[in-house]
Amino acid sequence: MGLAILLGVFGIAVVIGFPVAFAMGIAAASAFMYEGFPMLLTFQRATAGITVFSLLAIPFFVFAGEVMLHGGIARRLVGLASALVGHFKGGLALVNIFASMLFGGISGSAVADISALGSLLIPVMKERGYRADYAVNVTVTSSLAGIVIPPSHNMIIFAVAAGGGISVSKLFLAGVVPGMLMCICLAVAAYVIAVKHNYPAEAFPGWRAVGRTALDAVPGLITAVIIVGGTLSGVFTVTESGAFGAIYALLLTTFYYRSLSWQGFVTSVAGAVRTTSMVMVLIAFASSFAYLLALYQVPGKLSDLLVSISDNPIVILLMINVILLILGMIMDMAALILICTPIFLPIVKGLGMDPVQFGIMLLVNLGLGLCTPPVGTCLFVGCAVGRIKIEQSLRSIWPFYLAILVALLLVTYVPQVSLFLPSFLN
Repeated sequence: MGLAILLGVFGIAVVIGFPVAFAMGIAAASAFMYEGFPMLLTFQRATAGITVFSLLAIPFFVFAGEVMLHGGIARRLVGLASALVGHFKGGLALVNIFASMLFGGISGSAVADISALGSLLIPVMKERGYRADYAVNVTVTSSLAGIVIPPSHNMIIFAVAAGGGISVSKLFLAGVVPGMLMCICLAVAAYVIAVKHNYPAEAFPGWRAVGRTALDAVPGLITAVIIVGGTLSGVFTVTESGAFGAIYALLLTTFYYRSLSWQGFVTSVAGAVRTTSMVMVLIAFASSFAYLLALYQVPGKLSDLLVSISDNPIVILLMINVILLILGMIMDMAALILICTPIFLPIVKGLGMDPVQFGIMLLVNLGLGLCTPPVGTCLFVGCAVGRIKIEQSLRSIWPFYLAILVALLLVTYVPQVSLFLPSFLN
């Protein structure tokens, strides 16, 4: 009965419009009251969930991404991507994807990727004869690189949700190949469509121009090197790396590029505070929610249910992916990481899957939910930037969905896709 109250209150709260974080808090409080526990326990579990030192990295990561977004780094990365791949068929689409891979490794945010790159590239693509829905779909789906390619604050959320026993350094390395693989799959889909519609190729500017744009963009890319390299080398903790990365991004855009205005700085701070606040509230109430899921033995019961359907690991992993894909369509990504990790992690570990591989599988899977209705944040932002209706985008986005699903299946069933680079840390 307690589990029914927990899930029932949560479902009702979400349906009537409560933010997911508060829906989890209300549901947890209701279940605690039903069980006769003191109400104080709800807040004790919530406080325990956010008193984790590694979570301090999140505001630094987010602030560094905001500074890069408002400090002109995106424009320089687009210039580098255009010089390298713009001369292929449908070149601006490939520029979009390649730039997303570069910018995603700095910002760690899919929405920031769309806001920065979409506002630059979508109007240009439309002017060059690309269909508006194609330009939007490329931008929206390629933005998911920011979730998988390090540094990504979602990896820290996963590590915390997993109980703190997973190395963030390994997660960072594990995301590199899958993120690049996803971009390659998207590039293939974009190229095939570009050939079909005879979209133009840009003129190759010459290797000297490539060198100039690379020199202009490399200082911005060093932000990711500081954050990821500092963590992997052991010189810094993940929190210290995030702090140094944020300081470097601020100094770079203020004194070297001189492209961050005072208004841009204020906007960056406000954006970082807003995003960090939402994430921390989610983590806090999700900790109480997850405590009750463990108390009601939900992971064990769900594992028994899946095994009763099939004892084949391939089938079980497929079912888990389908469940996650459905949940990703209707709930926020960060909330799902916090809810689903303690449920599914014990199941996949029982199947012999490495927790690091599962973390990347989870991020790729739930990232796709950001591009699907009815709660597809990236899809909504992309359509707003491209000034098209969501229905127009959905009619032609399916090849890009398929491309991401191919990458997801490879991450799920080929362990070395995500575990090859982390193996060097052992």
